[in-house]
Amino acid sequence: MDRRDFIKTLGIAGGAVLIGGSGSAPVLNGADFPHEKTSTDPLLAGVCDIHIHCLPDTRARCTDELTLAKQAKQTGYRALMYKSNDWSCHDRAYLIREAMPDFHVFGSLCMNRVHGDKVNVYAAEQALKTSGSLCRCIWMPTLSAVWQHQCGKLPGTGIPVLDAQGKVLPEVIRVMELCAEADIIFATGHSSPRESLILARRAKEIGVKKFVVTHVNSLIWKMTCAQILQAVDLGAFVEYCYLPRLWGPGTGNPQYERQSHEEFLNYDRTIPERSFISTDLGQQGNPNPIDGMRACVRELGASGISQKDIDRMVRHNPAFLIGLK
Repeated sequence: MDRRDFIKTLGIAGGAVLIGGSGSAPVLNGADFPHEKTSTDPLLAGVCDIHIHCLPDTRARCTDELTLAKQAKQTGYRALMYKSNDWSCHDRAYLIREAMPDFHVFGSLCMNRVHGDKVNVYAAEQALKTSGSLCRCIWMPTLSAVWQHQCGKLPGTGIPVLDAQGKVLPEVIRVMELCAEADIIFATGHSSPRESLILARRAKEIGVKKFVVTHVNSLIWKMTCAQILQAVDLGAFVEYCYLPRLWGPGTGNPQYERQSHEEFLNYDRTIPERSFISTDLGQQGNPNPIDGMRACVRELGASGISQKDIDRMVRHNPAFLIGLK
């Protein structure tokens, strides 16, 4: 897809409007997605979901990492990667892999307050040294991010990724270098769209091959069409999460307005060769991540998204990012 076709697909008006609308969808809750009996499902064969929240955690979750791994394997998934906003999960992935050696499970590390008041290079170094080499992503601050604190009016200033002049901080650059050396994902976490683009430019200069702009279709992290195009031009992969299609009144995230079917599809139809879809599920009161992914794949297929593009977004691109051939 060339630049003109890409811009046309996104529906850019002056390069500064958000993708899609904010229309509502029918209200659903966890009961509307009863967990289907775990069995092989051709619809989900080979899927890699690389943004999932499970127990053990400091927040309520609907399932635990081992149980989900067993369910995913039986369903036909290829891989999972877990995320905790507070604790590492690559060490637990090692134990799950010991119990399930024929299934790919990975972990990641978020640079939040539990690791100190700034991005912690030592924590990143130790994560990459952990047995099994199963840390496949280092996220910049999420719940502790400066942007999160500003938008949520949270106490304190949050953990920065840029200095007062808008330049990437030395400790963030060093983590980028570590990710480049290990060939793992460097993810923007809850950085603002502006911060994410500055990070993308620096990551390109350093040579990061797996730079990810996180959940660009969600809440305060939504990118404009022009921003998505710029991120991709800088070598980024962009992540779309299915969670916004499932939250709203009566769910585990009742405070948010559900993303419309049309808006979600407008994202999915953009440059799928540099995009991937995660569920970002696991919250108590929301569907099991496997049921969420099943609903996502069904929605994509029923909406005319080609099988080739679906495969790119839920199979091939996430598999590449976590190091699977």
